[in-house]
Amino acid sequence: MGRLGRLARVSSSTGPADRAHPVSLAPEAAGALRKALAPWTVDAVEELLGERATRALAREQTVPALLEARRSPSTVSTLTRLFMLGDAVQHADAADALGAFGVDGATAAGLVESAGASGGEVRARVDLRPTAAVGADGATAAHWWVASDRGEAVTGSRLADDHVLGIGGASTTLAGATMRTPTGRVLDLGTGCGIQALHASTHAQHVTATDISRRALSFAAFNRALNAPPAEWDLRLGSMLEPVVGEEFDLVVSNPPFVITPPGAPSFEYRDGGLGGDGIVASLVRTVGTVLAPGGVAQHLGNWEVRRGEAWSDRLGAWLGSSEVPLDAWVIQRDLLDAAEYAETWLRDAGVTPERDREGFRAAYEAYLADFDARGVEAIGFGVVTLRRPTLGPPTLRRLEEHEGPIVGPLGATLADALVAHDWVASRDDQELLATTFMVADDVTKETYGRATEHEPEHILIRQGRGLQRSVRADTALAGFVSTCDGELAAGQISGALAALLDVSTADMATGLARAIRGLVEDGFLVPVQS
Repeated sequence: MGRLGRLARVSSSTGPADRAHPVSLAPEAAGALRKALAPWTVDAVEELLGERATRALAREQTVPALLEARRSPSTVSTLTRLFMLGDAVQHADAADALGAFGVDGATAAGLVESAGASGGEVRARVDLRPTAAVGADGATAAHWWVASDRGEAVTGSRLADDHVLGIGGASTTLAGATMRTPTGRVLDLGTGCGIQALHASTHAQHVTATDISRRALSFAAFNRALNAPPAEWDLRLGSMLEPVVGEEFDLVVSNPPFVITPPGAPSFEYRDGGLGGDGIVASLVRTVGTVLAPGGVAQHLGNWEVRRGEAWSDRLGAWLGSSEVPLDAWVIQRDLLDAAEYAETWLRDAGVTPERDREGFRAAYEAYLADFDARGVEAIGFGVVTLRRPTLGPPTLRRLEEHEGPIVGPLGATLADALVAHDWVASRDDQELLATTFMVADDVTKETYGRATEHEPEHILIRQGRGLQRSVRADTALAGFVSTCDGELAAGQISGALAALLDVSTADMATGLARAIRGLVEDGFLVPVQS
């Protein structure tokens, strides 16, 4: 069955042709569609809808957006109503909005269908919406339009088993967490509609995208044709790593089907990998190193079970320990739900609600809880996994941490900088660190707290303003060291002065500061300016 067992199935290829291949776009027609959609950007939609409707749409509530969009006769309004909100529009309005591509072109591509007599109304068959890539500097790096299946908020019904997901919270999280260092070959595992492949095209020469669903690959091919990204694409049908066995990539990205789905609960191709429990994530962690080039990085999302009497990191640590290729690892747990919260979240995501089907919802809810209870699962973690194949020697990084707070700026840029900093620190002994001159990063501040009647502060915190916004509790020596790192004196010189000032032995001060410097550099508080 291959490395990932049941994942080696092909699902939607046996259904009707229009189900397996819902959309298509000839290269000669793509330019006309791009020209028609050009005014329809993320900013234009937000300006049309306003803040209230935009926030409601993010909660999958379409009524405020429909009310706002129907007030305007503009092209942006027509396209938003038709493709994002599931509204029927007049044939003449659709024709005006689609320009030279036309309603006939959109019908042939699988985007729309007539909802009445000829010349009457037009409805969308798929979801199509603008999106944008944001660079490390926060500026927009690219504009795209992405097609996928329509969601439950628009259809008002349960999702189809072979539903192809569009741009959601998970895909946005992964896109923000991915390091955008210019690279050669990128692998997008479980590409779905192709959104991660589009992002990868902004910094890669070649993108290989895999999926077990022919329907998903049809959407990915359409989105490739529509947006014409600069990188070459190779779309392959198959189970996760199986289509690329024996190949090596510089970056692997994946929003895998990580949702834990017990027997008796609704199963969907886009989120259920076919293995029990959190097996899909375990398999990916253990095997992805086999397709990484030396120095290559894999970044993916995942769920993991937290079982009674165990820390969440125990399970991840065991997977990493049994990896087929030893890897550097950095896992950030972003959320933790108890078993009931988890069941409710993913049943709602699929449109399985007590309002729509009370008995079906109850049966699925019970199936979730029975499965979790039988296996001692008390909670389920969600997070971002970053793995790297060392270029030389054994792994030097093993970091499993929780961070549920806000992240300022793209997480991917923070991770990339941190890996560079880790390698710099790992390659130097304490004496080399103490011989280095450092600067405090420009987003770092110092906060002091204490009783109003006391002259000296009781607490000193060193905080970051960007990235993970970490804070470090500092004693007098560490606070004095950081405040003196202005690029003038080497760390050892500052250490010696502090030892004399605080009446501490020179050796003890140097040892303590060297240990602290490693963490401060890795976390981005200090930046080396001289070796």
